[in-house]
Amino acid sequence: MWCYEHGGEAYADAAVSLDFSVNINPLGMPAAARDAIVAHMHEYERYPDPFCRDLRAAIAGRCGVPPATVLCGNGASELILALCSCLRPRQALTLAPTFSEYRRSVELFGGALRAHELAEADGFALTEALLDKLTAPTDVLFLCNPNNPTGRLADPGLLVRIADACVERDITLVLDECFIDFTQGHSMLKSLGAYPNLVVLQAFTKSHAMAGLRLGMLFCSNERLVSDVARHMPTWSVSRVAQVAAVAALGEEGWLEKTRSLVKRERDYMAQALQGLGLAVCPSDANFLLLRSDRPLYEPLKEQGILVRRCANFCGLDDSYVRIGLKTRRENARLVEAVASLLDGSNLSSRP
Repeated sequence: MWCYEHGGEAYADAAVSLDFSVNINPLGMPAAARDAIVAHMHEYERYPDPFCRDLRAAIAGRCGVPPATVLCGNGASELILALCSCLRPRQALTLAPTFSEYRRSVELFGGALRAHELAEADGFALTEALLDKLTAPTDVLFLCNPNNPTGRLADPGLLVRIADACVERDITLVLDECFIDFTQGHSMLKSLGAYPNLVVLQAFTKSHAMAGLRLGMLFCSNERLVSDVARHMPTWSVSRVAQVAAVAALGEEGWLEKTRSLVKRERDYMAQALQGLGLAVCPSDANFLLLRSDRPLYEPLKEQGILVRRCANFCGLDDSYVRIGLKTRRENARLVEAVASLLDGSNLSSRP
């Protein structure tokens, strides 16, 4: 059996009734997407459109970019893999801690990946210290914004400075924005035309609760690069089910505004409640929280049917850290109660 390094692996334990190890929209999938899946059932005996024409047109219209700058894939992880297959980076740079698929994909194609460590003392915030790391022979920089598992957004001005530095030093900047829709942050999509070396990744997986359908998007103003990456992907990568559901989801008015409102309310509630129990809660802008506890949480919570994401396999973290995705108030309150019963009023460290 190969190693699985992510959340959402609730299949191995039937006793799990609440899965906080994933960062999915607590509102679930939009009703328009569910209805479209049923309405188009007669089409599923045919091969899906290999070029995702309708979907790419809908995405381009929503984002204000040309369709030729959009590439759809079976989740952002497939696009990261295809991008590394295409570029074959020899020396890549990323953050620590951050999403592990960057390292896996770079190393799979023979490259090496350096990690710029984020400081717990800074709340794992990205600082201008990264600029000093943008040196030869670095050819690709992977940045997750907001970062996973910390949930921190990068300062917009710093992102521009990083993008400018990457242009000057001929570095491809891969900006993973798969959680941007849960935040008040602004996407770099509007800057695509200014940075031909900028690749932006987004996904329906989290924001529209389509983790099981798998749908990610790659944006780049360099249409030649988009076409080259496409050649490193399987034909029919995106199923017809995912295509029709995503087109319908884009038409659900007010969905992201409603999502952000709920996420902020539950994030504030959970941060305050868990800090009140003595846990260290990393400041977050996203739909998840990074926690640190001096006492074990993962196994004891699992015994109560609650799954959280243990973070020891994130570079820079250890077994004392877990990550939780935000859910509805009722589900979040159950997690707080479970943690309270485990800690039983013990005094824990209050960092970071």
